[in-house]
Amino acid sequence: MLAEQDVDRLLCEHGALLRAHAQVQARCTVLLREQAERIRGLDAALMRSRAAAIRSLTELAWEREDRAALEEATPGLKRRAAMGRQIESLQARVHTLMRQLHARELAEHASRADEALPVELEASLLAADLVICQTGCLSHGDYWRVQDHCKRSGKVCMLVDRPDRMHIVRIESLA
Repeated sequence: MLAEQDVDRLLCEHGALLRAHAQVQARCTVLLREQAERIRGLDAALMRSRAAAIRSLTELAWEREDRAALEEATPGLKRRAAMGRQIESLQARVHTLMRQLHARELAEHASRADEALPVELEASLLAADLVICQTGCLSHGDYWRVQDHCKRSGKVCMLVDRPDRMHIVRIESLA
């Protein structure tokens, strides 16, 4: 038979086990509450995600219906859009070609002007009483032609580096 000491010891161990069991039950209850709260949060997030997906799919379906109605109401829309893109590229090409043509015409005009310039320059110099030139506005060849003409004809020739510092001078003949 069990001695009274053994019974007391068993009762103490039983009490300790019951307290430990109560602590484990309390901890499990807290964990279950936390888990249930987390599940409710996840369910709410899932519901919001489903609602957003349904809203997006509905909007997409409405957009497709609207687009189909628009395409049906405007026959040839795709062809016209393609033609519009083609016209834009052709316009860009025309602008490029026009710029090239304009540049070519300017170059041809400049070459014709360069050929006629010595003759025009010589005629202008013969008619002048006094030659005043801005050195920066003459080409290299014209600079030397003007200098040579002034030496040959005995005319006064002034070459000015900074024309902004010169004032207008009027020379009237006395004859």
